[in-house]
Amino acid sequence: MEKNCAIEMKGITKRFGQVVANDSINLSINRGEILALLGENGSGKTTLMNMLSGIYQPDDGEIYKDGQLIYIRSPREAYEYGIGMIHQHYKLVEVFTSTQNIILGLNDGRMNINAAEAKVKEICDRYGFEIDPSEKVYDMSVSQKQTVEIVKVLYRGADILILDEPTAVLTPQETRKLFAVLQNMKADGKAIIIITHKLNEVMEVSDKVTVLRKGQLIGTVETKNTNPQALTDMMVGHAVSLNIDRPKYQSPKKKLIVENLTCIDDEGIKKLDSVSFTANTGEILGVAGISGSGQKELLEAITGLYPVKEGSIRFIAKDGSEVELVGKTPKKIRATGVGMAFVPEDRLGMGLVGSMGMTGNMLLRSWKKGKGALIHRKEPEALANKVLEELDVITPDVDYPVRRLSGGNVQKVLVGREIASEPEVLMTAYAVRGLDINTSYTIYNLLTEQKMKGVAVLYVGEDLDVLLELADRILVLCGGQVAGIVDARTATKEEIGLLMTQFNVKEDAE
Repeated sequence: MEKNCAIEMKGITKRFGQVVANDSINLSINRGEILALLGENGSGKTTLMNMLSGIYQPDDGEIYKDGQLIYIRSPREAYEYGIGMIHQHYKLVEVFTSTQNIILGLNDGRMNINAAEAKVKEICDRYGFEIDPSEKVYDMSVSQKQTVEIVKVLYRGADILILDEPTAVLTPQETRKLFAVLQNMKADGKAIIIITHKLNEVMEVSDKVTVLRKGQLIGTVETKNTNPQALTDMMVGHAVSLNIDRPKYQSPKKKLIVENLTCIDDEGIKKLDSVSFTANTGEILGVAGISGSGQKELLEAITGLYPVKEGSIRFIAKDGSEVELVGKTPKKIRATGVGMAFVPEDRLGMGLVGSMGMTGNMLLRSWKKGKGALIHRKEPEALANKVLEELDVITPDVDYPVRRLSGGNVQKVLVGREIASEPEVLMTAYAVRGLDINTSYTIYNLLTEQKMKGVAVLYVGEDLDVLLELADRILVLCGGQVAGIVDARTATKEEIGLLMTQFNVKEDAE
């Protein structure tokens, strides 16, 4: 063990029933170091860190802090050892101020708000955080809420910090600020572990990288001695191409025209405000925006699942005729012959029926096409087997209930089914969320194939690097409004990041 080693985990094993989530994992981190924990979904990253933060206890293995064997039985005990975890989903009381959230749950007499605010300000000044100690959480941006969570663990004395996907909902500008803060904390001797899947950020901010695969430790390497391709090979177990082809479709035509689309929720809040754009054949139109900017409502409005207050959504048929979609239910939209497929954010429920197998879910897409009351399983079963083989769905058989599959495998079934319907418009909300790198690139290639067949593809994504490589144009939403539509071949992450957080309307890039 190195002299300045903050944490060492030896032979850590965690089982859930018959599933071995972590199998004899060894991991260590020094003070003044940033360690990236890398692996595909289901590789055991979060489970391992949940044991370090006291949420789970290991079945086997030992944890040492500063060379001393410790036992962490709860998150409170983890704090006593100076270990704090910042989770992906923030746990804040919206009506409280940042300081009130930070001291919430402390029972040692430190409830003097003025003194607490002074200490919060001291922590912010020391590391470069930008929050107002007296501001209400409901008035804060996503990045400010994350800052409150980080300051909360520092306030409690943590010198070992675990961040789970810290940049998942941040703009490039916010990510840059976070990394600057992490470097300040590193210089102050903090030990920082980041769970992430973004390889470019791993290369930028970390000192070491530990890679897990299927619950096992593959290795730990110094960041300066590796590269994204090598790390991908370690994660997946074989070579994976990280290139996304973006061929250009000849003679694109208007396929979907959205004009002044306005949607209001049950509380009278505008979720979409006068949204206008055109989706063309042979084009992938990316949709970017911070979480909650109207992406979900936009796709659901187009498919007839979300009520429209004002505006028009017109589908251009192959013969040039127009079909107005506003006011029609999904059933009526299908009845008009509009060829539209939708991969929703909610995979089970809105997307698939969890109690059914792959065959049953394929059948839902096609049974209305048959004649009479008899349901024929032959074609749906053949389609299920095709999707299973092409997307490498891990399931006992095509009739195994999809709700028992992993999130990534559920997504493969849903994407495969929608693409197989041969749509004219294909809409996807976070199509690769929860998928491993290999399958993600398979999905990117499938979407490009659809585009080259003349399909108009709307791709809602959260990874700006992928959007810039995959899409032809990018529609940026901010607060339910169109902040700009840019040419993905010439736009930058910084430009899109600015549009995601402020209004700077650009001319549509045709």
